[in-house]
Amino acid sequence: MLVAVFAGDGIGPEIMAQARRVLDALDLGLRFEEGLVGGAAYKAVGHPLPPETLDVARRADAILFGAVGDFDCDNLERHLRPEQAILGLRKELTLFSNLRPAKVFPQLAGASALKEEVASAIDLLIVRELNGDVYFGEKGMRKTAEGLREGYDVMSYNEAEVRRIAHSAFKAAQVRRGKLCSVDKANVLETSQLWRDVVIEVSADYPDVQLSHMYVDNAAMQLVRNPGQFDVIVTGNLFGDILSDQASMCVGSIGMLASASLDANGKGLYEPIHGSAPDIAGKALANPLATILSAAMMLRYSLGIPQAADRIEAAVAKALEGGARSADLGGTMTTQQMGDAVLAVL
Repeated sequence: MLVAVFAGDGIGPEIMAQARRVLDALDLGLRFEEGLVGGAAYKAVGHPLPPETLDVARRADAILFGAVGDFDCDNLERHLRPEQAILGLRKELTLFSNLRPAKVFPQLAGASALKEEVASAIDLLIVRELNGDVYFGEKGMRKTAEGLREGYDVMSYNEAEVRRIAHSAFKAAQVRRGKLCSVDKANVLETSQLWRDVVIEVSADYPDVQLSHMYVDNAAMQLVRNPGQFDVIVTGNLFGDILSDQASMCVGSIGMLASASLDANGKGLYEPIHGSAPDIAGKALANPLATILSAAMMLRYSLGIPQAADRIEAAVAKALEGGARSADLGGTMTTQQMGDAVLAVL
């Protein structure tokens, strides 16, 4: 099986190196092919997602992705900025279903911004639609009749887009605790009203899943007040972007959360959700555990090797139990030392 490896920018190469060490230690017979993305690709060849990289992604059985984002590229035209690499891959490969698990490791409950007894109950999955909403809608700059500058980004979903993400979420709930909360803003947005109507229609196919609805502002509050009530949350691109980052801080550190972005056939792109953190790049401070856990998700969801995924996740838990802590977790261990700690118990 072929795995495309796109380390990207900032701390991307550092954390990717540790994930590769873990995968190599498992000796699964995987083949790896690297490609340039983001600011690194722009500086090398003039585009954040070169055709050669896209070709590797299309041929691969799964993609392991580091991070993109480079301060040097902030003033480029939007289509040349590093972030267009990940948006382009989602669009070109139709990676519409983003899975972001948030679960507190018992050893890290005290690191959460929430009370320990509240944080300890967190075990949820956010299913975020990736190919629609304001990120992909019509956008631009224009002048009003009064001559004022006005920016616009169109939020839209059609029923087919909502239907396929709803099926993805209901299936995820079936193999968890059987509860699905659909998050929208149907009281003020027509897009959300369609979203809610279609999710209700799809629910008829899943009588074993308990469906509920929640407005996004309330959902944000409930994630802090009582996160243990959630099993699976399904929501649109914009709301999912915000809520999944909020959930990351509820579990203690954004450096702990993995993610998967899947197509209709289970092929996926796997990445930590924390970004490129260029301010600490090259300082050996980055926590590689989210990338290592993303590799575990890749083995489970796209490559069909769940036993190996279980081994990685158990090794991460053991390493934390043994006291492994990077700076974001209140410790002093370097990026490589965190990788060493996982390998030592793998």
